[in-house]
Amino acid sequence: MTIIDNAVYVDGARHAEPESLEQTFETLARHGGMAWIGLYRPTAEEMAAVAAEFGLHELAVEDAISAHQRPKMERYDDNLFTVLRPARYLDASETVEFGELHIFTGRNFVVTVRHAEMAGVARVRQRLEARPELLRHGPEAVLYALLDRVVDDYAPVVAGLENDIDEIEDQLFSGDSSVSRRIYELAREVIQFQRAIHPLPDMMHQLKRGFAKYGVETELQHSLRDVEDHAERVISRADSFRDLLQNALTLDGTLTANRQNEASAEQNEQVKKISSWAAILFAPSFVAGVYGMNFDHMPELHWGFGYPMALVLMVAAAGLMYGIFKRKGWL
Repeated sequence: MTIIDNAVYVDGARHAEPESLEQTFETLARHGGMAWIGLYRPTAEEMAAVAAEFGLHELAVEDAISAHQRPKMERYDDNLFTVLRPARYLDASETVEFGELHIFTGRNFVVTVRHAEMAGVARVRQRLEARPELLRHGPEAVLYALLDRVVDDYAPVVAGLENDIDEIEDQLFSGDSSVSRRIYELAREVIQFQRAIHPLPDMMHQLKRGFAKYGVETELQHSLRDVEDHAERVISRADSFRDLLQNALTLDGTLTANRQNEASAEQNEQVKKISSWAAILFAPSFVAGVYGMNFDHMPELHWGFGYPMALVLMVAAAGLMYGIFKRKGWL
């Protein structure tokens, strides 16, 4: 296990930086305040030590160890277990990368568990430490700040996806054969993004229902409502992306069918022309073939005008065939 940061805060200020979890528990018991422990991929034994000290529920601990959880918020007595799916847009590959953040909050502690590299938690800690009047509100302030950070980080993801959709619209009319696969890949990313953000409103409502019971400060209430507004806007835009991609997929199918029909029509025209010229050339070839069989008893074989008549017959047959096919529009 890697302890990213381990500190005890008293009256909104960093009071101590214990070197081990045992010292954290001792400092918290001696001086009070709030402990904030950041963990990175802890093992079952290491999580068990944290759970035993803070009274974490075994089901929540099991989820935090196994990871790959959907975004959710569950309350176990006075402890709250929150799962968030941070996301970031990678410009180099034009893809969305999803992380996973587990947050345990209780009366005097916050435990964050990460299973992927992300700098958001550290930046939230720095921001809160610079505002002791906000950090003084305790674990609720940390939870709301983490929610706010995750939702704010969705904005670049939305912008990146929006840009990708604009590029797809350009590709559709350029005849790019790879656009169908790009639409499918982007639709899959949008679905994953929706799975990360759609549970957020219910989580916010659950927190708001506990305002009175847990005596949440007014400033924090306003902060949560602001986060809720941002989340609703992100959800609205993400939902529109799915509709746009569905329309793009339908349009791509239509354009592909039209191009195939045009290609088929052009191919039919070529077949008509080839067939017409083959028939035109067949007529004189047939006459020449008949008079080239060298039989002694053939009509006009010994007639003086037989050769010119054969030539005239071949030209007339070819001209007749040409006229017929020209009238039909095959030539």
